[in-house]
Amino acid sequence: MKKHSARVAPLSSYSTQVLTCPISEGEEGSDSHAETPGSETSEESPSFQTCTSTALKVLGGLLMVLCISSSWVGCTQVVKLTLKSFSCPFFISWFSSNWNMLFFPIYYSGHVVITRDKQTPIQKFRECSKLFGEDGMTLKLFVKRTAPFSILWTLTNYLYLLALKKLTATDVSALYCCHKAFVFLLSWIVLKDRFMGVRIVAAIMAITGIVMMAYADGFHRDSFVGVALAVGSASTSALYKVLFKMFLGSANLGEVAHFLSTMGFFNLIFISCVPLILYFTKVEHLGSLSSLPWGYMCGLAGLWLVFNILVDVGVVLTYPILISIGTLLSVPGNAAVDVLKHEVIFSVVRLAATCIICLGFLLLLLPEEWDSVTLRFLATIADKKSEDHGEELTESSVHTRSRSRANGTVSIPLA
Repeated sequence: MKKHSARVAPLSSYSTQVLTCPISEGEEGSDSHAETPGSETSEESPSFQTCTSTALKVLGGLLMVLCISSSWVGCTQVVKLTLKSFSCPFFISWFSSNWNMLFFPIYYSGHVVITRDKQTPIQKFRECSKLFGEDGMTLKLFVKRTAPFSILWTLTNYLYLLALKKLTATDVSALYCCHKAFVFLLSWIVLKDRFMGVRIVAAIMAITGIVMMAYADGFHRDSFVGVALAVGSASTSALYKVLFKMFLGSANLGEVAHFLSTMGFFNLIFISCVPLILYFTKVEHLGSLSSLPWGYMCGLAGLWLVFNILVDVGVVLTYPILISIGTLLSVPGNAAVDVLKHEVIFSVVRLAATCIICLGFLLLLLPEEWDSVTLRFLATIADKKSEDHGEELTESSVHTRSRSRANGTVSIPLA
């Protein structure tokens, strides 16, 4: 009886465990199921927000690309129309550069609407003037820092307008894209940036496109001069960007708005004497104020200002590579307008030169670590293929063994 009772007691305890375990497991399971969705949503919500913000940033960038290319195409075409009735390129460039003074007021208005900042315009202007130094902007720094950039800005626009008098809008916009190659060469020489073989190839392609563009009309005088003017505009633009990076470094949007408005003020005060000199020397005949094409000129200056605002704002809001692509898309945009409206016929050499320059521009957009990223991507693909091939071999060997066993054959290993 003692043995029997000893045997019965464990059975009763085991039965209670069996009866109670499903209830406890069910309760724990319900708790775990109740907690799992919350943990999953908490883990998935940051990733979902990240994907949403990235998608919105890309969509905003694509919209910015269309706006930038459209504004630059419109600006170039309006310049062509203006020069037909008013052949004063320096006055047009000077008048358009004066509109840069509106950059900071536009920035401050948008800043107040978005952030509801209580700073006055003067306080915000002084805060953004730290770009010139810790002490702010003085008269000496104003002339020293603004003068070279304002001169380069004026030369870039003036040479661009002169080139449009000699060449089509498509050719000038394509040649202007060479400024990306010049920026790389100057940064490599002056700023000691990293050497990249693919960018050297892109620079060579840009130079090749320039030579082909000059050769398209057999080194005709107007064509050759137009190509030289467009390349000069791209060179001064590249020098402007490299010097800005060297002396002023990386600036935020407010500091850039302050700097451009300061350049517009400098242009109005100090460079106003140049249009007067050209007028009195009869290099540019202005005529009476009522005879000036104010509609074209205001439209041109407005489009130029919108283009500069979109470029500077787009770098902050979206990816910088999309801003460069927007500038590149102005080439096919101008080509479409030239073919449909002006009935321009492009030769094979010009088309080839334009395609080579655009391809070189795209190569310059590759990031610095593109080679290592490409090698890692190829290695990942190779590892995945080798794993898939190993799985196929394993499945085929298992299938072979099963067939051999089904047929009654036995493999005898050789000693």
